Amino acid sequence: MPEARRTDLVLLLVALVWGSSYLTAKTATEAAPVLVVLFLRYLLSALAGVPLVLATTLGPRARWTREEGKVGAVLGLSQAAVLVLEMYGVAHTSAANAGLLISLTLVITPLLDRTGGGRLPPRFLLAASLCVLAVGLLTSGTGLAPPGVGDLLILAAAVVRAAHVTLVGRLTAGRALRPLQLTVVQTSLGSMVFLVPTLADLGALKGIDAANWLQLAYLALFCSLFAFLAQTWAVQRSSASRASLLLGTEPVWAVVIGIALGGEHLGATTLLGAALMVTGTYWGRSIEHTHRTRMTKESTPCPTTTPTTV
Repeated sequence: MPEARRTDLVLLLVALVWGSSYLTAKTATEAAPVLVVLFLRYLLSALAGVPLVLATTLGPRARWTREEGKVGAVLGLSQAAVLVLEMYGVAHTSAANAGLLISLTLVITPLLDRTGGGRLPPRFLLAASLCVLAVGLLTSGTGLAPPGVGDLLILAAAVVRAAHVTLVGRLTAGRALRPLQLTVVQTSLGSMVFLVPTLADLGALKGIDAANWLQLAYLALFCSLFAFLAQTWAVQRSSASRASLLLGTEPVWAVVIGIALGGEHLGATTLLGAALMVTGTYWGRSIEHTHRTRMTKESTPCPTTTPTTV
């Protein structure tokens, strides 16, 4: 199999895994409190990640550098905030809705991250407006109604997730930070953060059956540890625009899996909202990428020739 095709398949697999996480998380939170699910998700990820770091870090190089610890701690807190909002949100809305609404991150992130891009063109605001209209349709159900609690939490998660993505870019740019080490710091910190508020609900572990444990393992090992590392590996071997296009299929997978496996149904209004959301996010991502590429080319100084003396 050619390298490019293998890389594309890995990126699609990451998008599929992330798209499936909403239905998995929704099912898991029906068996245990949200904070218990989060604690176990982080704990299982950390228990799997620490041995990987110990096994792959050989020679004199430190298993964790001080900088990796500091950056990982900051990103761990922001990532924990995203997952709290997502998990509570998906517990009160459909998995399909959650996957579509969280895709707003694609148009919110460029508004927060202005590094090297300057002011975005007016067309980007049109794409963002299309997404806002989609939100109204997605959250209205069968008629005009205010968004539900779950929808509002997912919308908040999209904003915080965009801030997290922006923070990742700013804190890791130009630094020799290893993805695995950063991931393990984040998951270890998340385990400690959620341990204390979970202590009172640990009795709920008795109600978790084998199927629920498989769901928790899937969230921890595939949706967290594997997806992050596979994404990093694939992005390093592909263009940024192609990677964004393939990873942007996450909401499509969320809808497909929510309907096929979760038995969820989308009415005509919701389907229209879904179509507008996918269109708006892809359009906005394309506008932002084209604008950023043009600004980068314009800011690159032209090579000058110096006269040669004989």
